[in-house]
Amino acid sequence: MQRSIFSRVIQHTASLAMAGLLTAGAASAAPADYRFEAVQPMVKAANNAVVAVRLVHVPDNQPVKEAVIFSSKMEMPMPGMAPMATKIVAIKPTVPGEYPFQTDLSDGGSWTLMLSAKVQGEPGTITGSVPFMAMK
Repeated sequence: MQRSIFSRVIQHTASLAMAGLLTAGAASAAPADYRFEAVQPMVKAANNAVVAVRLVHVPDNQPVKEAVIFSSKMEMPMPGMAPMATKIVAIKPTVPGEYPFQTDLSDGGSWTLMLSAKVQGEPGTITGSVPFMAMK
């Protein structure tokens, strides 16, 4: 009888310890556990082009549906010069896990969207860049 109580106490303690380890691992994901990606990397060149990104949780390859995206900046790299910036405005998402922006991509070519995000429960800020190609 004492052995079975002792066994149950050990089993319960081990279960609690394992649950604590799993919870701690999930709660302390690093910004490197996330990446930004283009929904459509090629877009039509226009002064009111819409581009959209996903923030993906890398370990399970699932989009993050309620991130707070901020510090968005769209630039066209210019060889030998400073990049050319253009206006960009976040617009209301219509697809969960996708974050759309309206921007001026009247000049065809390569563009880079730089942005940051916060994910609820994560201590760090996620930053990244997403390339787009504006096609004339």
